Amino acid sequence: MTTTTATDPTQHALHCMEVWGGNRPIQSGISVPGIDAWVLSDPCGNDPGGGDIYYVSMCGGGRIARFMVADVSGHGEAVSELAVKLRTLMRRHVNKLDQTRLVRSLNRGFARLGRADKFATAVLTSYFAPTDHLVICNAGHPPPLWYRARTGTWCVLAHEMPERLESSSNLPLGIVHPTSYHQFAVKLELHDLVLIYTDGLIEARDQDGNLLEESGLMKIVRSLDATNPNQFCEALLAEVARFCDQRPFDDDVTVVLLHHNAADPPPLTLAHRMKMLGKMMRF
Repeated sequence: MTTTTATDPTQHALHCMEVWGGNRPIQSGISVPGIDAWVLSDPCGNDPGGGDIYYVSMCGGGRIARFMVADVSGHGEAVSELAVKLRTLMRRHVNKLDQTRLVRSLNRGFARLGRADKFATAVLTSYFAPTDHLVICNAGHPPPLWYRARTGTWCVLAHEMPERLESSSNLPLGIVHPTSYHQFAVKLELHDLVLIYTDGLIEARDQDGNLLEESGLMKIVRSLDATNPNQFCEALLAEVARFCDQRPFDDDVTVVLLHHNAADPPPLTLAHRMKMLGKMMRF
């Protein structure tokens, strides 16, 4: 069982407390207050349930939207079962801006499997609509790319930690338990883009066996029209396919593009205001 069952090219507006996603092939638009997003996932070899898992959630007050992409080792029913468990964890933490607890819960879950061949990388991004901040937590995953509309430039969205923390922090899920996970925040401006992807994209090979790598991906995104986000993912994959000489990818490929439209969140009731104040004080 997975939560997404068919390709859907339409725009889906998330409701409060909704969790959307899974590990099925998908091409869909998603909207939450302040963000338009496009999700495209293509399992390798026409597998109906790949190793890439994607989820989007919306909190009860319409203030916190979370976008998660995970790359799990393996395919098939075992990964589909993990996708269902991950959805449960996403719902449990749907109202929490601090996503490090969610990542630690995921790490404990993988550790309980007791299998050396079952691990995952993941990146979680939570958009806080009242302040336009995007909070990022990365568990051994390729870092997202950030397009800054004001300057028209792309950069890697990563947080530099002190050397004493690098070796023991933000490891892939299921490698070491316990592991510390850290998060950082950036403030998005109007029409900024954030590109989240799995390593199947940067591990694409040309006809000579050379990997695209992060540098090649950056070269491609800089050549694309960032002012047309609704066509960006398709254009990106077309360019990567050209790099591969149109050969099929060797791994699952998932891309999630966030476009910051800076729309105001819906007004809160007094009860929601009190709850949100309590959560922000704890954060």
